[in-house]
Amino acid sequence: ESMESTEKLAAAYIRVSTEDQVEYSPDAQLREIRRYALQNGYCLLDQFVFIDEGISGKSTEKRNAFNRMINLAKQKPKPFEAILLWKFSRFARNREDSIVYKSMLRRQLGIEVVSVSEPLGDEKMGILMEAMIEAMDEYYSINLAEEVRRGMTEKARRGGLQCAPAFGYQVQDHQLVPVSHEADLVQHIFRKFLSGESCYAIARWLNEIGARTHRGNLFESRAVEYILKNPVYMGMLRWTPSGGRQRGKISQDAILSKGMHPPLISPDIWEQAQSRMAELKQQTKPRERPYTPQKDWLSGLVRCAQCGRALVHVQPHYWKCNGYVKGLCHYSQHISDKKLKGMLFSCLAHDLGPGAPLSYELNTAQHETKEAVVLQHQYREIQNRLSRLRQAYLDGIEEMESYAVCKRQLEKQCVSVKQRLQAINNIQPGTSIEKEINTYLSQCLALLQAPQIGTERKRRALRQILRCCAYDKSQNTLSLTYRLPSIS
Repeated sequence: ESMESTEKLAAAYIRVSTEDQVEYSPDAQLREIRRYALQNGYCLLDQFVFIDEGISGKSTEKRNAFNRMINLAKQKPKPFEAILLWKFSRFARNREDSIVYKSMLRRQLGIEVVSVSEPLGDEKMGILMEAMIEAMDEYYSINLAEEVRRGMTEKARRGGLQCAPAFGYQVQDHQLVPVSHEADLVQHIFRKFLSGESCYAIARWLNEIGARTHRGNLFESRAVEYILKNPVYMGMLRWTPSGGRQRGKISQDAILSKGMHPPLISPDIWEQAQSRMAELKQQTKPRERPYTPQKDWLSGLVRCAQCGRALVHVQPHYWKCNGYVKGLCHYSQHISDKKLKGMLFSCLAHDLGPGAPLSYELNTAQHETKEAVVLQHQYREIQNRLSRLRQAYLDGIEEMESYAVCKRQLEKQCVSVKQRLQAINNIQPGTSIEKEINTYLSQCLALLQAPQIGTERKRRALRQILRCCAYDKSQNTLSLTYRLPSIS
């Protein structure tokens, strides 16, 4: 009983990544940690063993067990006195993360971080040794990534396969082999596209006949576009060393090599498809989906204020956040069609008033200054940081006090950048530009409220003046961002 009273509670953190050897297995690490705990007076309970498997230590974003451990460590009274690791590299392979979390644990929470296989010297030498170990771990991670990338680049130049099979193929013995029914669909996609059909129309056709992507999802126009741009179907393999993942955009360092798989289309057909794709890009605005008569005139303009995704029209008379429907947004933004359009009409009528503080997004090239582009980038970055901060608070990583302080600072920066943008836009009350915009806005509002006007005409008129509108259910607000029409 006296021995148990002197024991200190400890937690164990174990991380195994894909490049680790057998001796790095969770059982091997836990065995060494338990031996150390027994020899040094620590009591290690099963509920305080946290394991992340198959995850890199470069960041903490996807390390769920690590984040649960940090969240638990912040509780008062502290649940354990120390966190035991097999090696410091298991804690992090990024010096920035290592310093931030170790500093918080040791100085703010009084919890030690101990490597059971890397004993440190006295206090001064221990600091130096730990810093050297952290630097070596980060160097190992960076060097390993470079070696792997070098090997993959050489394999790509030789025509080796090192990615998931494209739609129409499967992998057998490290080679792409056509899947008959998918290969037929790929050939139909190219024929339909060259006959004049749009990517959106082809995607709808694929969904109607029950076709699904390799992940089991419905086809979207961008998925069809990716198929049409993929050279794998004419017998080539493409791989990007920099790891660029933007669909539809080919990086300058992309490697194109002859593959060993049978092509599904001829090079002539593929080139014809690329030519038509280039022509369509010049004719239409980027990211604009072809309009269909079934759509409401507000479709594509209303956004969720929390995640930025579009609100979709759900029959019979509601709008819902598309991100929430797909499980990508944590906020259920939904509103009736009647209420949404009523709020829009009220906002437009209010903005017609004298000196109304309108928010404009420039739409003409002559107004696009370098400073405006930089400020718009800063504004988006601040919004992204606010979103990440909110998620960290919801996950329990950030406490309420620190969250509130950081949130106020970011919101202050956001207001400052927005004011500078508005100053650059230079849309002052009483100017000729403002009068001309208000005239167009008044005409647009009257047209939208007229029941005899068709959906297509309303849609075109609204898109001439409105960039987007963000709906926030929690605040019951609708924020409008206008675009300057082409004014001579």
